[in-house]
Amino acid sequence: MQTSRLVPAMLALLATAACSRDDGKTNAVAGGPDAPPVPGGTMVFSVGTDVDALLPPVTTSQLGRLTTDLLFDRLAEPGQAMNTVGDVGFVPRLATRWEWAPDSLSIRFHLDPRARWHDGRPLRASDVRFTHSLYTDPATGAKEAALLASIDSVSVPDSVTAVFWFKKRSPEQFYDATYQMPIVPEHLLRDLPRATLRASEFAKRPVGSGRFRFARWEPGVRLELVADTANYRGRPMLDRLIWTVSPDFTSAVTKLLAGEADFFEPLRPENVIELAKRPMLRTVARPGQQYAFMQFNLRDSKNRARPHPLFAERGVRRALTMALDRPSLVRNVLDTLAVVAIGPFTRAMSTADTTLPSIGYDTAGAARLLDSLGWRDANGDGVREKQGRPLAFTLLVPSSSKTRVDLAVLLQEQLRRVGARVEVEQMEFNAFLDREAKHTFDAVLGTWGADPSPGNVRQTWGSAGSRAKDGSNYGSYESAVFDTYVDSGVNAMDPAVQKRYFRQAYETIINDAPAVWLYEPRPVAGIHRRVRVAPLRADAWWANLGDWHIPVAERLPRDRTGTATATP
Repeated sequence: MQTSRLVPAMLALLATAACSRDDGKTNAVAGGPDAPPVPGGTMVFSVGTDVDALLPPVTTSQLGRLTTDLLFDRLAEPGQAMNTVGDVGFVPRLATRWEWAPDSLSIRFHLDPRARWHDGRPLRASDVRFTHSLYTDPATGAKEAALLASIDSVSVPDSVTAVFWFKKRSPEQFYDATYQMPIVPEHLLRDLPRATLRASEFAKRPVGSGRFRFARWEPGVRLELVADTANYRGRPMLDRLIWTVSPDFTSAVTKLLAGEADFFEPLRPENVIELAKRPMLRTVARPGQQYAFMQFNLRDSKNRARPHPLFAERGVRRALTMALDRPSLVRNVLDTLAVVAIGPFTRAMSTADTTLPSIGYDTAGAARLLDSLGWRDANGDGVREKQGRPLAFTLLVPSSSKTRVDLAVLLQEQLRRVGARVEVEQMEFNAFLDREAKHTFDAVLGTWGADPSPGNVRQTWGSAGSRAKDGSNYGSYESAVFDTYVDSGVNAMDPAVQKRYFRQAYETIINDAPAVWLYEPRPVAGIHRRVRVAPLRADAWWANLGDWHIPVAERLPRDRTGTATATP
């Protein structure tokens, strides 16, 4: 499983990628590669997993988040700096302007009167009020519900004014009111049962307000969006976006290398080297907001009312963490395209602290700890037991992720050395998500794409996310100490105080070891050289996709037909 050392070559390639840019020069030749952008063209994205639903409150997949962000607008968007305190740097979207009340307990948003749903109906303030109601209704099961607790209500003084009322002042009031809730259409959703929205026809054929509109979705095959040419914010530069779904990673990246797709991410180390041999392709590196972990289920997968027979014991979780050589695991599987994760956050976040102590690699210490807890190999079969129960569990892994599959094999071997037997169970991605959501697992190799706010840990690791219907705290970790520090940090107005509280929260969860923090990817995409990209935001590289363009002189037959034919 050892990956060959690609470091020198890869570092050179990534340095080139980091320096690549579109310089904005114009060319005297009409339609030339550096001429002013002209709308048109089709861009094909290759992906290894399909979307689960096309409705923001109920989608859980990365592709679902990406495409719904393009289909549905927010009131405002964070800028490139991803500030979450106050409204500094936020860019108007559905709201053209906003006003704070003198006591900061309400914000009045003035909507763009030109905004329309893709079916032609005007977008109104009642849609904003309805969206808040939908997200906060337990029947909907929106994963963001726990993050909206500070919003008391939304009122509608008139058709183009929505007022958010807050229970108390907090640093992220504006962020909560905008980032967490893309606005959805009341007239198409109000009569649908909220508990069944994921399976609704709307979630398969959505009507949004963004610069791209839904065209078609063939599950497991293809998803297509087209330009909303009469959009209130102006039409996007590209005519059509197509995501082609492949059954596995290798097939997906092959489409890029063969010229059948224009974009694929994230690349693996060997792909970066291979891509350098293709003059039609280049790499684009960006900051990341994702981290990966092996998560333990602290509740019995057959009955959540009972503790898990292995992982409810903190010492067992700590011992298994000590048994893993995380730097070696990351180097072997991801080479230079990832760094060891510190905790439930990324280094790009404002509260990141690289000086936090971790549970270090110590197999002898892990063995001593397991011995002290009564886990011993009494029969000499290499597996520890306690009161007749073996130290054995199943690790769920999505088969679509070669990185996680390879990592699982290495984890299995390292844990075997301290007397733990791990069975790796590979699953199709949607089935994997279903098992996570239902908490029917012992352990999973999971990833989380963190939003810019450090408060997002309440959703994924806080007690509220564990207890809420359809909450995202799949491992059911609950700690009043952790919750208290997070809440204090979220409500701190002083950034230095906020960082201090979050350090204490991170120390608490790292020591409790509800998961082994494995790696933080350094995302690198492969892209066709004909595509000119706009700035990439760390939390959502697609945020400015409406401004990407393809020069007329470099357009291919598929730019007219939409058919993903190979590059001539």
